[in-house]
Amino acid sequence: MTGARRHAPVICVALGVERRALRAARTAVLRVGMGPRRAAATFRASGGLGGRPVLVAGVGGGLRADVHPGDVVVATEVRGPDGSVRQCPSAPLLAAELRRFGLVTHLGPIASERRVAGRAARARLAATGALAVDTESIWLAPTQAPYAVVRVVVDTPEAPLLRPGTAARGLRALRTLRVAAPALDAWAAATGPREVRLANPRSFCAGVERAIDVVDRALDRFGAPVHVRRQIVHNTHVVRELEAKGAVFVEEVDEVPPGSVLVFAAHGVSPAVRAEAEARGLRVVDATCPLVTKVHTEVRRHSAREATVFLIGHADHEEVEGTLGEAPADVVVVEDVAAAGRVVPRDAGNVAYAMQTTLAVDEATAIADVLRARFPEIQAPKSDDICYATTNRQSAVRDIAAGCDLVLVVGSTNSSNSLRLVEVAQREGVPARLVDHAADVDLSMLVGVRLVGVTAGASAPPTLVDELVDCLGGLGPLSVVEPATDPEVLRFTLPKEVS
Repeated sequence: MTGARRHAPVICVALGVERRALRAARTAVLRVGMGPRRAAATFRASGGLGGRPVLVAGVGGGLRADVHPGDVVVATEVRGPDGSVRQCPSAPLLAAELRRFGLVTHLGPIASERRVAGRAARARLAATGALAVDTESIWLAPTQAPYAVVRVVVDTPEAPLLRPGTAARGLRALRTLRVAAPALDAWAAATGPREVRLANPRSFCAGVERAIDVVDRALDRFGAPVHVRRQIVHNTHVVRELEAKGAVFVEEVDEVPPGSVLVFAAHGVSPAVRAEAEARGLRVVDATCPLVTKVHTEVRRHSAREATVFLIGHADHEEVEGTLGEAPADVVVVEDVAAAGRVVPRDAGNVAYAMQTTLAVDEATAIADVLRARFPEIQAPKSDDICYATTNRQSAVRDIAAGCDLVLVVGSTNSSNSLRLVEVAQREGVPARLVDHAADVDLSMLVGVRLVGVTAGASAPPTLVDELVDCLGGLGPLSVVEPATDPEVLRFTLPKEVS
């Protein structure tokens, strides 16, 4: 056996029909035999499968009412009858790949038993949170190499094995296994050693931490529900967690019952929105980031002297909408260099500019340079409008990008600062992708990739980065490097209503 072959991934199945169902797989498929004795014997005889990445696949039994015949279960961990547990960290990546093939896929523990589990045993296992049961997987788990388990459900407590219909369910499960073959190949192809470079700093900034804290404290002080206009910060995970605590997110003020508590999101609102909230008798708690408030103040100051204010930013972003609302007759949104070359103010001698706080620094600077060249008397912000966190995170991405095969940016698709991180990495000549969470990483992205840069937008929880790194570690040996840097120590005070 060649060295490359010795370390190549292998798919282990118990039955000949399972191997035939996977005959189109490019990965080697090894039949180990049914049951723990045969599986353990094969494992020992092969020297632990030579330390190769192992993906155990085949049919299994479902344990819960919401796991139906034909569904796929991907193990987050495999539990043995002796209490042993083998983790499967790459499970979210594999489950997401199977879902891309249209398969109903569950993610959770799988139990391995010494014999086919009867009704009582299934009830016992289900009570532990396990989703499926088999009789081989734990005995095929390598000590160090990547490990995954995929079971297609044939029987459940409601549809027992020794009942009419088992044959039809078995054929259905084997067809599902055949459909799953490319996803299993994708997992195998993505295995291998890697290095992860973590950008520092990354994830939450002071403004985001403050905004989330405002909603939490409002819930504590006033009780649920607390209404929030738009997303408190642009991250789906943050929003879902706050919804679970009792926050209700609305698009506009008129959706909030009169007299209720309303939180303004971190991106800020226009004076018109504030006036509408007051007219409805709402109890307002303002979570606007102080750095956004600074830009609003600048715009009002320039408007008071009848200047035209060029607002560098994206017209459809909530922060820009709120800032524009401070002086709609005086503010002109400038989205790019081309627009900067076209804009015409009322008075070329009385102009100023301000910036959306979450822009890419180099892009915003290029736009400002055009405006300064065209209007030499233009007034610039007294201090940078682009927030410190945006600047720091963009700089950190540049620091880690050199030599990376891929940069992954954790953040939601409506997060401007996260999108800018992707663009910054791409301008460094590195492929970069925005992922809302680990399951968004297509395994094909990782084939042949050995050096991965990882960062997160200022609105993305740091736990999402941890989960992504854990998943990558489930595909092979992983070294993690994080540059040392001075910590961000800025903290903002809370609004008086919740302080």
